[in-house]
Amino acid sequence: MTKKRYTVTSALPYANGPLHIGHIAGAYLPADIYVRYRRSKQQDVVFICGSDEHGAAITLRAKKEGMEPQEIVDKYHNLNKKSFADFGIDFDVYHRTSDPLHHKTSQDFFSELNSKGAFTQKTSEQFYDEEHSQFLADRYIMGTCPKCGYDSAYGDQCEKCGSALSPSELLNPKSTLSGNEPIKKETKHWYLPMQDHADWLKNWIENGELDGEKQHDPSQWRSQVIGQCKSWIDGGLRERAMTRDLDWGVKVPIEGEDGKVLYVWLDAPIGYISATKQWAKDNGKEWIDYWQNDAELIHFIGKDNIVFHAIIFPILLKVHGGFVLPKNVPANEFLNLEGQKLSTSRNWAIWLHEYLKDFEGQQDVLRYALCSTAPESKDTDFTWSDFQTRNNSELVGIFGNFINRVVVLTNKYWEGKVPERHELDSYDQSVLDEMDAFPEKIGGLIEQYKLREALTELMNLVRLGNKYLADTEPWKLKKTDEKRTETILNIALQIANHLMVLSEPFLPFTSHKLQEMLNVQKSCWDKIKSIDAAHHVGKASLLFSKIEDELIEQQMAKLGK
Repeated sequence: MTKKRYTVTSALPYANGPLHIGHIAGAYLPADIYVRYRRSKQQDVVFICGSDEHGAAITLRAKKEGMEPQEIVDKYHNLNKKSFADFGIDFDVYHRTSDPLHHKTSQDFFSELNSKGAFTQKTSEQFYDEEHSQFLADRYIMGTCPKCGYDSAYGDQCEKCGSALSPSELLNPKSTLSGNEPIKKETKHWYLPMQDHADWLKNWIENGELDGEKQHDPSQWRSQVIGQCKSWIDGGLRERAMTRDLDWGVKVPIEGEDGKVLYVWLDAPIGYISATKQWAKDNGKEWIDYWQNDAELIHFIGKDNIVFHAIIFPILLKVHGGFVLPKNVPANEFLNLEGQKLSTSRNWAIWLHEYLKDFEGQQDVLRYALCSTAPESKDTDFTWSDFQTRNNSELVGIFGNFINRVVVLTNKYWEGKVPERHELDSYDQSVLDEMDAFPEKIGGLIEQYKLREALTELMNLVRLGNKYLADTEPWKLKKTDEKRTETILNIALQIANHLMVLSEPFLPFTSHKLQEMLNVQKSCWDKIKSIDAAHHVGKASLLFSKIEDELIEQQMAKLGK
């Protein structure tokens, strides 16, 4: 039987600015937790990401900063790649769509689709800025959303209500380049007639079936993903342009079509494939093994990308042939900040690279806070006061406190040697049984993409350890019952060892510190090795440190400046 492979992608971030916590909570931290869990189970998983370096957003930023697009993407690709690495988001490959390998992969993909009649060619009138002498990509046009009335909607999407739009639907359209009302001018493009795929898409989304075979379990998909897809399909799918009039991007591979590039929403998802090719080339693997047959493709994204990953990309993959369709698209809702929507223009954001500087060595505190408030089924709110409370009360007060007590007691009474386990009473046995159930319990929740619940269960294991010590009070028993004390400490150390393994997907830096403190080898998820009696543990050191009010006040003062 072929070993199952997992291809996990996180949405390619635009290389036109730095990362903020909304990005991390939506697409990157959840994927990293999921991948680390799969790796701990010793499964074959590849974690794919990279910079999305084409599209109007890049050229807009370049014009604003008076730079060339390549300079912009180089600057932010390097900044974001470093921020991800420093934060412990452990991609197998972090590629970029400006790479020649990606250009060739995208052009070959387009050519294959074109040869199969996937597109219709159409000449139409599109918005044109006379002052700048150029056609306007969707992101160069702003106006009023016809669905919700938001007056700063883009030509491809309203960021307030999430509706996908076309520029012609906007009320009072304006060019973002000149501020003028654009004129209409004729141009030719290649369109994807999505309406031709509505029947099989509906069956695949709602029933998980494709060509008579069960492909996925719709009950495992988040309701907002199924809901948004059904709304699109039931509302009537329409054709969508797959090319643009731009001079920055992947050139349309057809002779005589200069000045036309692949639309970023055709080009960007193919970035997952070109990144896999790069990784396979660098690691002596076959890239196609991770995109066909038994491979499970999972896309971690924010809700604004649902349509592209659950409707448009699956159409492209199916028409091309030879690819699996996504097994799941666990899209998150949005994370707000202090009760307001994150806004890069108003600097109402917490930038990842700034956090890493201000809270040196405290990556796991932010990982913990973001996972605790993950917007899995509805929009949630990050506040600095909640961040501080979770650190001081939960990480320092519960997790750090348990580990400190166990390691300090082992060093104090047994010179760092793990004491022997003697006869167990019923309470000891029940604690061990409960401890042994946590890998499956936490793992099952991760596999269902219920990461908040999984983190709660991890903390329940810490609470089990704390309660066991509080109930048995080994520091008092030591004088009267040596053997009983040894048994209690032995069991408490086994809990600490379980925490070292099970915390790694969520809190990798903490897990590593704990591994060094316990002086043990890394165990895999399903076979956590017990710590043997007489094994030497290291000295206690603080896993977490208290965050003072002053630091939180400084962060609040930075917001919006």
